[in-house]
Amino acid sequence: MKKILAGIDFADDSSSVARQLIGVTVLVDGVGGRIVETEAYDRLDPASHTYGGMTPRNAAMFGPPGHAYVYRSYGIHWCLNFVCREAGHGAGVLIRAIEPVEGLDAMRERRGVEGERLLCSGPGKVCQALGVSHLHNRLALDAPPFLLLAREGNVTVQTGPRIGISKAMDTPWRFVLAGSPYLSKPLRAPAV
Repeated sequence: MKKILAGIDFADDSSSVARQLIGVTVLVDGVGGRIVETEAYDRLDPASHTYGGMTPRNAAMFGPPGHAYVYRSYGIHWCLNFVCREAGHGAGVLIRAIEPVEGLDAMRERRGVEGERLLCSGPGKVCQALGVSHLHNRLALDAPPFLLLAREGNVTVQTGPRIGISKAMDTPWRFVLAGSPYLSKPLRAPAV
């Protein structure tokens, strides 16, 4: 069953959705910007929260597609994922960084920093700047407070290994907007 948002079929596999999300604008209550960095995860992937099966913590990531999966990382930061694939599969895309565009004053207040580069250059920063918390877990991405806007024009997407994980570290499921200064970290080349 298709779940089309911002021109993307969220019932597709997570790596395809993660690539297509680069350049899409995400707003939460009118605050947000252009997605410049994502990472894909799937239940067959040992780095995924869904690898060991469904738990109360990760249940949202099992669908339906086109919903939010929000979890706390290291007990400190909220992280926002967009659920993919059919309900019951267990796949999603981590929103790692965005280019701040709308609601910069709100972002600066929430983050306590001035520089645009520092507002949303990491998954925890994204959630803090956009005001995302556990209250957004399981919410549909096609209804308020979320708004996804299709990317405009062509974008150049680069791929590399994911970061901040200890399993399947060389899987090239990190997608970034080429040349963006808003990434969480520079893209590293995969191991040879």
